[in-house]
Amino acid sequence: MSWLQKRETIQRKWVGWLDRKKDNRNSIQSHLRPAPRGESSACAESTLVSEAAARAAAISDANSLKQELLAALRDDFTAILKAEFHAVLGESLSSIKSELLSFKKELSSGLTAVQESFTGLNVTVAEMEKSLSTCTDDIVGLWKTVDSLTKTVAQLEDKCDDLESRSRRQNIRIIGVPEDDPLSASTAAVSWLLKEAFGFAEEPLLDRAHRIPIPKPKAGERPRPILAKLHYYSDCVKILSKARELQRIKMNGTTIFVFPDYTVRTARARAAFTDCRRRLRGIEGVRFGLLHSAQLRITHGGTTRVFTSPEEANIYIESITK
Repeated sequence: MSWLQKRETIQRKWVGWLDRKKDNRNSIQSHLRPAPRGESSACAESTLVSEAAARAAAISDANSLKQELLAALRDDFTAILKAEFHAVLGESLSSIKSELLSFKKELSSGLTAVQESFTGLNVTVAEMEKSLSTCTDDIVGLWKTVDSLTKTVAQLEDKCDDLESRSRRQNIRIIGVPEDDPLSASTAAVSWLLKEAFGFAEEPLLDRAHRIPIPKPKAGERPRPILAKLHYYSDCVKILSKARELQRIKMNGTTIFVFPDYTVRTARARAAFTDCRRRLRGIEGVRFGLLHSAQLRITHGGTTRVFTSPEEANIYIESITK
């Protein structure tokens, strides 16, 4: 039953209740009319009973009508609220549904694009892995080649330096000779200088002599060193031995120095043993000397050892000084 039908039913009951109430009032009024005296007491009692019954029936009908009205109003209010809620929620739900559908569509298209990108990335990664594997193999081969070439270059450098050092074994370097005379670096002048400086009976035979190829110094600056190549190696050894003994050589008021002519690499390698040689000078019973090109030979207790590294030489010196 709809709420409209319920409403019509309640209205009919309300009209019926009003009619019954009117009839009861008419019957009460009829009973209240004056009666004969003999019958007055009996009529009064019957009238009171009728009034009480009518009043009770009226109260009962009013209560039932009240309950029915409240129930009808409650149903009407509930129906109205439901209708309004359905109307409001229906619009909201339809808008939410449309938004969800559009979001689902966008999400589906986005997922499709992501899947396509992911597929492309997988292909790219596979290609990169393949290329990286190839490059790794190539790099391993190149490292082997580089190691081999590094060793070869080191060997060639050592060999070239050794050849250059051996080609200079008969060279000497003279420092401190003034440049006043343009012919002071000629072979004749250098030969005569060496004879007078070391007191030789004859002038040593020179193949050639010249100053090092750097700009000529200004007045008051140190003169350029002279490089001289002796014809005989024995003369070179004799001159260097005398130079080590004399150290400072006086000539016409000028101090000159004579040193072997080493390459830069050999000179640095020999200079690295300076501290080792200084320590060996304070140890009794030890003989030492530098061999060509940069090797330190130490003889102690009848045992001779040759070192090419200053670190190894220092370790050995510490062991023999304990």
